[in-house]
Amino acid sequence: MGGRTRTRRLPLRTVLIVLALVPSVALTGLLTLGMYQLGQEWRDEDAQRSLASNVGGPAQQLLSALQKERRLTAEALADASAPHDELTAQRAETDRQAARFRPLARLDTSHGHVGIKEALTAVVRQLDGLDAERRAVDAGASGQDKAYAYYTGAVVADLSVFTSLGNNASGEVTVAAQTLVDLFGVTEMISREDAVLARGWKSGRLEFGAYDMFLDSIGTQEYLLEYRVEPSLSGREAALYRTLAASRLWTDKRELEERLIGAVTDGTRGGQVLVPIGQAQWRGTVDRATPELDRVLQARVDTVTSLADSSAHRLWLILLTVSVLGAATVALVIGISWRLATLLRRRILTLRDEAKELQARLPEVVARLERGEDVDVAAEVPATGADRDADPEARPDANGAYHADELGELAQALDLARLSAVTTAVRQAEQHRGFERLLQRIARRTQLLIGLQLRKLDEMERKHEDPEVLEGLFDLDHLTARLRRYEENLVILGGGQPQRRWRKPVPLLDVLRAAQGEVQDYRRISVDVEGSPWVSEWAVGALTHILAELMENAAAFSKPPTPVEVRAGRVGRGIVVEIEDRGLGMTPDQYAAANALMQDPPLLDVMTRADDVRLGLYVVARLSAGLGVQVELRPSAFGGSRVIVLVPERYVAVRPQPGPVPPGGGPDDLPPQHSGPRRHAAADPAAVALAQQEGRLPTRSRAHAAPDPGVPAGFAEPAGSVPPVPPLPLTGPDFPLPQRVRQASLADGLRQPTAEDFTPPPEPRRSGATIGAFQRQSRKARTRSPMTTTED
Repeated sequence: MGGRTRTRRLPLRTVLIVLALVPSVALTGLLTLGMYQLGQEWRDEDAQRSLASNVGGPAQQLLSALQKERRLTAEALADASAPHDELTAQRAETDRQAARFRPLARLDTSHGHVGIKEALTAVVRQLDGLDAERRAVDAGASGQDKAYAYYTGAVVADLSVFTSLGNNASGEVTVAAQTLVDLFGVTEMISREDAVLARGWKSGRLEFGAYDMFLDSIGTQEYLLEYRVEPSLSGREAALYRTLAASRLWTDKRELEERLIGAVTDGTRGGQVLVPIGQAQWRGTVDRATPELDRVLQARVDTVTSLADSSAHRLWLILLTVSVLGAATVALVIGISWRLATLLRRRILTLRDEAKELQARLPEVVARLERGEDVDVAAEVPATGADRDADPEARPDANGAYHADELGELAQALDLARLSAVTTAVRQAEQHRGFERLLQRIARRTQLLIGLQLRKLDEMERKHEDPEVLEGLFDLDHLTARLRRYEENLVILGGGQPQRRWRKPVPLLDVLRAAQGEVQDYRRISVDVEGSPWVSEWAVGALTHILAELMENAAAFSKPPTPVEVRAGRVGRGIVVEIEDRGLGMTPDQYAAANALMQDPPLLDVMTRADDVRLGLYVVARLSAGLGVQVELRPSAFGGSRVIVLVPERYVAVRPQPGPVPPGGGPDDLPPQHSGPRRHAAADPAAVALAQQEGRLPTRSRAHAAPDPGVPAGFAEPAGSVPPVPPLPLTGPDFPLPQRVRQASLADGLRQPTAEDFTPPPEPRRSGATIGAFQRQSRKARTRSPMTTTED
């Protein structure tokens, strides 16, 4: 399963079928989803309507029973000697309503109102303590406040059931149900007033705590009626409420409440408030006004029920209509899509058949373009036409005009596209070939000139001994080496590769010094190598170029005389070279862009990147990608940039064992011309002493190099680069000065071949004799010629 998985191409018929079915399936899915949601809403509303019908009646009856038992319990606690027959009967009625209510807590409310299950459970939990509260009341262990708190808690739990029933899926029903809950709250406030006043009928006085509860109930009742209930009523409900508010019974109730409110100013005794009205007067007024309020409440219940039924019925009609129309729409879309797909396939196949006629000719045209032949585009790419079988009028007529049809326009567009493609290919092929020839010609000429210039500089360096002249020649040599690197940049950006090759491994230090030598401000660069790693011959050229570009970038973007530190050493995955400068650095986005460029170098068109200042980074990215070297840019602790170059393990070489140099080595065995700063070689002290004893001049050697006089103070030579040369013990005018030797400081792998390193091959004797005989016969012929003239 090693190869790349090939994507299977579907036939045109399958594609068109899919094209026809996808909208149909998508529409079906959308309609199904919409109908499902409508069905869910209808089911929820229907479940809520059914649950409200089943729960609302028992909850209302239980509420009324608990309120009445609360009042009778307060009267019994206030007068223990009075008969409790009415309380006993009411307790039995409350038990019947509780028994009717308890099964409601086991109903399935998963599709019902929000919070209804918790509300029903809370009511049942309150009812479980009803018997214990009754026993405490009968035994005198429960006082007025405790009994009042228990019954009020049970009533509040029952009222929460109505609040949960009001949380309907329909907003209209929810708003109407909220007014119903407020009406239940009004009846509860009246019942609380009744229960509190029951404490003071016998004594004619109320404690201040009970009196405050009475006042709070009156205030809450008035707030609910004035601000919550009355603004929300309409129609029959509003008429009933207006009748109630204007009735004599309700007016009498309000007057009694006003008298009770003013009782605190009429008289108090021992922390108690005198009750200015009698029980019979209050009971007669409240018992006759409460049924009128219940009529308003029942009217609101009917309104909420009607709204819930209407909402559920309306939702059912919408669901049914959407289902029927959706099914019809899906069927229509499927039929039309299938028909159109069939027609479209037939016409496209006709176009395909005509396009296949050019299949055998177009590759031949492209092949001729690649061979550099001239191509007549109009003759080689004729028009295809369109729908010859399906619609004869859809192909070009005698005047070349196309039928006004979409596929006819498609055929015309295909013809124009083919014509444009071939024309563009011809033009681009010509431009590309011309540009490649231009780059190759420039590169060859530049390389030739650079080679001649280096050779000429070599000769001049060997002829001159004047230190000032040599210093100038070495500077020219340095500039030429930099020019060679720039020429290699052009070759790399043009798609080529550097031509410098090595056959032997080279120490990493020499690679770093060679890269340092190709930098303009090389004196600012300090090199430090940990250990003595060697680089494989396959990576020397490209790695030298990469490091030179990075060193040049570090020196160019850091202010002199700040140093550029280069550290290198062996690591677990190969060799790491760190180049750190103290310039301004880059922004995080620029670092990210540069690292992305190193990871994935784009195909660079040098004609469109003429103004890009990052051409050096493109060169580094190209070379590192081809070599497999990892380059990463990071911020430096000094404020500049830090570049980490990781050379893979496969390019780490083992140091070769020393041995005799094989004679007759070819040019590939020798490194290119060293581009670094020249070192003035000094004669070997032993050779100088031996020459003095024999009375002859010392000869040049290529063993050691003296320190470069051009390196400023403060920039020490890297450790291990060149062994120190001891001072010569011979002094005086009778001893000659040491002679300079080029490339004495370089390792064998990085030295450039000189004229002394090559032994010219012996000339063939036969060829020399033949040329000599030819020259002699030519001179004789010129001497004997009658056209020869002599001077007087």
